[in-house]
Amino acid sequence: MSATDTQPKTIFLKDYQVPDFLIERTELHFELFEDYSRVKAELNIRRNPASADQSAALVLHGVELKLLSVAVDGQRLSSDDYNVDAEGLSIVNVGEHFTLNTEVEINPQDNTSLEGLYKSRTMFCTQCEAEGFRKITYYLDRPDVMSEFTTTVVADKATYPVLLSNGNPIERKDLDGGRHLATWHDPFMKPAYLFALVAGTLESVDDTFTTISGREISLQIFVEAKDLDKCDHAMLSLKKSMTWDEEVYGREYDLDIFMIVAVDDFNMGAMENKGLNIFNTSCVLANPNTTTDMGFQRVEAVVAHEYFHNWSGNRVTCRDWFQLSLKEGFTV
Repeated sequence: MSATDTQPKTIFLKDYQVPDFLIERTELHFELFEDYSRVKAELNIRRNPASADQSAALVLHGVELKLLSVAVDGQRLSSDDYNVDAEGLSIVNVGEHFTLNTEVEINPQDNTSLEGLYKSRTMFCTQCEAEGFRKITYYLDRPDVMSEFTTTVVADKATYPVLLSNGNPIERKDLDGGRHLATWHDPFMKPAYLFALVAGTLESVDDTFTTISGREISLQIFVEAKDLDKCDHAMLSLKKSMTWDEEVYGREYDLDIFMIVAVDDFNMGAMENKGLNIFNTSCVLANPNTTTDMGFQRVEAVVAHEYFHNWSGNRVTCRDWFQLSLKEGFTV
């Protein structure tokens, strides 16, 4: 490999092209273990009528994945039917509308990039902005491909009693061998960078918010038990933000539940994942005995910022990453 092969590639806005394929529905199934995890993905894919090449091969992003199986419309493919390299998976012979099933193995406990799914101390967590989802499964990991996600997470119940993802919870049940599962469904189309998963031992501070149309929204802030006494200001800030967005912009929250996870392990300040905002504790926790006035103001500003992203960034998102300043600037 030459030195030029290892250098970052320059991307120009003028070279933007619409995706050749769109993913209408995404179903993910995670099996979390201590030394590895397995991810099954079922993608309902169709060709993009706006693409200039209606015979293009399907090319999915994928990095640091161990591919276990590939199937198209229920037919398992042999290694001659697809190509896998360090950047992704490509399949030449696909139709106009089809279902792709893949299974991969990943190693979150060894993922020191803190992109995609990683394990830090006793918790699994994700960070997918900007291009981290490709470290979870093979996918069209770009912001102009939006999909309806259903996510099932399976893990040991004693070690990971809390299993969270985007959207509304639709199923929770115990399984054999001390394991359990939780399934979440997000009915609103979103790009992969807004995907989130959290599994660990967390406690929650709970409240509700009644929207302008009379819907009652469950509010939860998940933290480690040691931090339960530092969440009141963040919860108040969240409710004030929801009220402000309704009064100023007429934007009512659109899911049944809104969650914040605040943990020491998160590698950024905060992230606006749809319905499941993940924060570093420095941006959420506040207590009059230990927090300055500036600290209280920062918590209010960050909680509000990430909540406002529900519309300016999540429901209305980027076409490409050159538009990052638009979603961030307007939300600020």
